[in-house]
Amino acid sequence: MTDDLTPRAVIFDMDGLLLDSEPLYRVTWQTAAAELGCPIDDSFYSRFVGRGNDEAERLLIERFGDTLPLGEFRIRWQRDFDERLAHAPLPHKPGAVALLDRLDARGISKALATSTPRAVAARCLGGLHSRFSVFAFGDEVEHSKPYPDLFLLAASRLGVARDGCLVIEDSEAGVRAAHAAAMAVIMVPDLVEPSPEIAAMVIRVCRSLDDVLQ
Repeated sequence: MTDDLTPRAVIFDMDGLLLDSEPLYRVTWQTAAAELGCPIDDSFYSRFVGRGNDEAERLLIERFGDTLPLGEFRIRWQRDFDERLAHAPLPHKPGAVALLDRLDARGISKALATSTPRAVAARCLGGLHSRFSVFAFGDEVEHSKPYPDLFLLAASRLGVARDGCLVIEDSEAGVRAAHAAAMAVIMVPDLVEPSPEIAAMVIRVCRSLDDVLQ
């Protein structure tokens, strides 16, 4: 961050922060798992939030082992996800467009760093895709969140040092990733409230992107 605390660049998460997409992921993962006899309750699902699919699948394997046919699970949730997304585009989170507009007006660079693979993210973003010139996707790094790789890649593509970046995140995994990247982070919780440990890693917890804008 610069001396006046104004960042040179802001790096955004996507799911649960800019887009109200976590409910869609949750219902499709829970439905597919239940159909295969491996129910995922909300408490267990909360551990997936903010993580890439590889990390989330690792947690599934730890819980269910060979009982869950992973290949069939992927086919079912992805098919359901695509059908639901085609029927109803994902809504923007309150304050998302206004915050992007404010950053543009102030000449502050913006990047998107999401654990979601590029092909899926492009469909989810819709018109928001054009608001970013720099992206870092989950299938471009070896380790997704909670590792720092995505944020470091975004900063490199922005050409901005770590201490000039502000990250805005909604998830515990995302906050851990930003903290590991030595970047300042604001948290806007979506499905899961921050623990005291996570709250200590952020410069502020805001209730919405409208609060961040203020």
